[in-house]
Amino acid sequence: MPPIRALALSVLISAALAGCVTPGASRPEAHSPSGEATQAAQAMYTRGQFDQAAQAYLALAQQDPDHRDYYKLLAGEAYRQEGALDRAGPAIADLRRSHLEGEDALRFDALRAEIALKNNDAKTALSLTGKPTTRVSPQISQRLAELRARAQTAAGDPWSAAQTRVELDAQLGGLDREQNRREILALLTGMGTTELTSRGDGLGPNDVMRPWVTEAQSQLGNVSHAPAVLDQAVGTVTGNQGVREGYKVPGKVALLLPLSGPLAGAGAAIRDGFFTHYVDSAHANAPRPEVVVYDAGNDAAHAVAAYDKAVSEGARFVVGPLNREGVSAIFAKGALPAPMLTLNYPSDSKNLPPAGANEFGLLPETEGAQVADHMADKGMKTATVIVSTDDFARRAGNAFKAEWQARGGTLANQVTLDANSIDFSSQLSGLPVPTEEDATTSGVFISMKPQQARLLLPQLRLAKDNLPVFATSHVYSGGDDPTSDRDLEGVEFCDAPWLFDAQPGLPRRADLATAIPATRGVAARLFAFGMDAWGLVPYIDWMRGHAGAYLPGATGQLVADEFGRVRRVLIWARFADGVAHPVAGSLELEAPATAPAVENGGGG
Repeated sequence: MPPIRALALSVLISAALAGCVTPGASRPEAHSPSGEATQAAQAMYTRGQFDQAAQAYLALAQQDPDHRDYYKLLAGEAYRQEGALDRAGPAIADLRRSHLEGEDALRFDALRAEIALKNNDAKTALSLTGKPTTRVSPQISQRLAELRARAQTAAGDPWSAAQTRVELDAQLGGLDREQNRREILALLTGMGTTELTSRGDGLGPNDVMRPWVTEAQSQLGNVSHAPAVLDQAVGTVTGNQGVREGYKVPGKVALLLPLSGPLAGAGAAIRDGFFTHYVDSAHANAPRPEVVVYDAGNDAAHAVAAYDKAVSEGARFVVGPLNREGVSAIFAKGALPAPMLTLNYPSDSKNLPPAGANEFGLLPETEGAQVADHMADKGMKTATVIVSTDDFARRAGNAFKAEWQARGGTLANQVTLDANSIDFSSQLSGLPVPTEEDATTSGVFISMKPQQARLLLPQLRLAKDNLPVFATSHVYSGGDDPTSDRDLEGVEFCDAPWLFDAQPGLPRRADLATAIPATRGVAARLFAFGMDAWGLVPYIDWMRGHAGAYLPGATGQLVADEFGRVRRVLIWARFADGVAHPVAGSLELEAPATAPAVENGGGG
């Protein structure tokens, strides 16, 4: 990472040279050198003529013995701005630190540390960049912290460097913050899975490093996207407004969805779920914003145009778009004029969301990782992975394998089934026949559509593989079909609790099924997704600041990390006599606690 930009430093130097008192400036007015030569040097520095400014400051150091050390510091800083640290070193070689006042001594330390780093002397750089023992200006604090992190990295201590940068994160903004965040994740992912897991296991639940470790582990593909601990559901306010703690609505919300083209069906299901929950929430008598729907199309250009139109028409919060390219394109705009909750993740999900953005999506990776955790929690040590050639199955399978191995599990076999095939005997023939002991320590993970799973399970049994089978939600058609699903007997899978009316406080699926087609079949998951999209709008800001608290949602227990990424913890269900039923105890349904009064109004 390049050094934190020195614009603020140059402003302070200019203020000091001009003889005025500036907050954070280190040199009192009575001791500030002045004169035409000083002003000329200052002007060259301000114009970016750093080499000339440095020479002018060195000349002033010879002419003014009383301020010799101060001028030499300014010369060294000018050479630094020029990118000529090799010339800054000699300029400050005989500078007497004790003759510098206020923060000038710390700037001298910072400059020497930067020179030491250029000379591959991390030890010296570390010795010069300790945390100040007294309160200092943000500019020097940030500069020292950034140099300390670079020194720790050079010294082979990426964990300490990441900790320093995490402390620095809250002090930065704009491009500096984005770059610092990339550095944090690069440091943590570079540590590798084993060391990172060990470090993470030793962190307390509220440690500031925990979300960063979780994000880094996620990028390595070695951790579930679900939080490890859910403390409790957010509380319910007593009285007339039965809403939960942290409720705050923006003045106007824009809902960006594809209303035409190949994704129009998905957009309609999400829209219906969104407004069903929106209308139902009126019973709480809580304030609700105006909502306007915009057609975001099926590509990036239409998504950006819809976002810009919504903002120009007064939207204070934006929900959507649905396509990944659209999310990426809006994120690429930089600073967002209106905060948002996307309905998918950007194409490059390794970059953190920009300020004001929150990400929410139905990721197959989430399900694959949670199946791995579920099997590991049951004491299983060995897994066979069987997935289809569909993209969702491939992604879920990769996430399962990464999380399974991170949990210490062994992959016994891996099989990929052609989505168009009906006879899998040749591919299953290589699977060893499980022993009695295997029945308690081994299992089978599958990810495929119901039709293929119904063909696979009988063939597995014919191959004498009677191990327990665990699946992603894709194995369930979204409704009862006892005749067809009898072949899935005993299969356990993760899914959205609302499909089974297993989440209190939400409109019941059973009551809506006759009137709203989108609540039936596979579209029901998108309907539930839309319900949660509205459910998150009033709470997302509060959730980001309360790690471990979750919102009981239609698609699962919803938790937002400090980066604005919403994670889901799903329910577990099992086929019995051809019908899927929730597994007892698979979803925490705590009674909400009493909470403070509702927050009202304001922007999103």
